[in-house]
Amino acid sequence: MTITNDNKEDMAAMDNSLDTINETEYKKSKIKSAIAWTIAFIFALFQLVLTLTPFIFMLLNSFRKQFDMLQQGVFHLPDPWYFMNYVEVVAHGFFGFFFRSVIVVAISLVLMLIISSCAAYPLARMKFKFNALIYAGIVAMMSVPMHVTLIPIFKLTTSVGIYDSLKALIGPYVAFSLPMSVFILTAFMKTIPKEIEESAEIDGCNRYQNFFKMILPLSKSGLSTLAIYNGVAMWNEFAFANTLIITPGKKTLPLALGQFKGEHSMDIPIILAVLTLSVLPMISLFIVFQDKLVKGMMAGAVKG
Repeated sequence: MTITNDNKEDMAAMDNSLDTINETEYKKSKIKSAIAWTIAFIFALFQLVLTLTPFIFMLLNSFRKQFDMLQQGVFHLPDPWYFMNYVEVVAHGFFGFFFRSVIVVAISLVLMLIISSCAAYPLARMKFKFNALIYAGIVAMMSVPMHVTLIPIFKLTTSVGIYDSLKALIGPYVAFSLPMSVFILTAFMKTIPKEIEESAEIDGCNRYQNFFKMILPLSKSGLSTLAIYNGVAMWNEFAFANTLIITPGKKTLPLALGQFKGEHSMDIPIILAVLTLSVLPMISLFIVFQDKLVKGMMAGAVKG
């Protein structure tokens, strides 16, 4: 079968038309992609401005004298820079509040991670009769408002004899962080391939060895996510701290503002200095562990 010149011209025309169509579609997809990225960039920039504005306001005004905020613009650079606010905050026991918060949050996080990981492992990796029911009950506990329990917990800590001590805060902090932690960690552990455990069992590992040597090391991203998520909540928690602690020398960082508030007036720059020092640890932790936070929050989103 011979191909005539007319056929060759038709095929060349078809190839050219296909190339033109492909080029047009490519340009359209490129334009759509550019528009999508532009919109995403605008929203991201808006979110950045929305997030940074309160922090910049807090930081700049923490370096002013008490009445400079009324004389200067709140977003103008301080003139002069007044560092005595931070000196006064440190001199009036800021680090005492800080270290008490560190102790409470550290102990609460360790207990929360241990308990939640031990609870999530059988829910995610084992099949037993009441698995779904127990999991549903734990998830349902996420809907209980913490403020409803203030009076019962106050009475409980009083009867046990730990009221007005740091130990009174650890129990509620752990209890209210467990439902969300078990929920997230269970979803994370379900994404770990079962073949890993089966291979370990062939090599002689039992359930406990599988948990401690295989599952926990592979769950570091999820555990880091829980540590950051719950750590921020515990660090900023006010209701239980204000209810269960009354002695000034035992109060945690969220209650520190009351110590720097005047009887008849408030020195706003000093309060802003306290807030600035309070948020710096959480910002530092997020910067260090942000990659693990993103990986942990994406756990379970894609199955496979």
